Amino acid sequence: MRRKENRGVQIKTPEQIAKMRAAGQVVARALDDVRAAVRPGVSTLELDAVAEKTIRDAGAVPSFKGYHGFTGSICASVNEEVVHGIPSAERVLAEGDIISIDCGAILDGWHGDSAITVAVGEGRSEDLRMMRTCEESMWRGIAELRPGRRLGDIGHAIDDHISRNGGYGNVREYGGHGIGTEMHMEPHVLNYGKPGKGMKLVEGMCLAIEPMTTMNDPDVRQLDDGWTVVTRDGGRAAHFEHTVAVTADGPIVLTARESDRAKIADMGFVQPTW
Repeated sequence: MRRKENRGVQIKTPEQIAKMRAAGQVVARALDDVRAAVRPGVSTLELDAVAEKTIRDAGAVPSFKGYHGFTGSICASVNEEVVHGIPSAERVLAEGDIISIDCGAILDGWHGDSAITVAVGEGRSEDLRMMRTCEESMWRGIAELRPGRRLGDIGHAIDDHISRNGGYGNVREYGGHGIGTEMHMEPHVLNYGKPGKGMKLVEGMCLAIEPMTTMNDPDVRQLDDGWTVVTRDGGRAAHFEHTVAVTADGPIVLTARESDRAKIADMGFVQPTW
């Protein structure tokens, strides 16, 4: 049974957070497998099949597949596509592309949700710099997930890092969200904000933190497919995301991958069960 809801936000017990970590581990493995499969000549539909197999082999269900009619197990967003790219046999990766891979899984009724951006081949230096800025802004936002902090503290930390490190665009139309027994729950988590403003964080909240950066103008539009979001100016974009629990001892990154271990230790976060 869930503990009492806080202003419409689902609050989890430590036992429920452990179940979410199990779902998060499935997502982490799926993203690792997809990352390993990224190469010139592979289609985004082939990458989708890799993720779905990993998820189902773990006894979990892809969160995205069938969600409001979405056809993929991942969102595969290439170059100027920011988020919600639909996997396709026709979209074949080439050397120098970048691809954002968003993945979710449901295990025993609990959700995990995470995203990475990967360079195809060596990657262009300007893309890699933007990707690093986006990813680091996510970690800066995660650092604010402590009881007593506020949603505005998260958004401010993300936006401040992006603006101070390359002046990249910070997409404002989309953001993070609460997560638990559903993939998208209250509260909405903006990637910008004012310190000390917004809903107060309490122990047991679980939030998906997901900044999206663009090379230039942050304005975006949705394509006619009803899903894919692209930059208006055609510039490239990056997207990173982790599902995180707020605890008395600090943030627990529920979708952490083995490659995140050193970063989590450096940031002083609670180490999840690996």
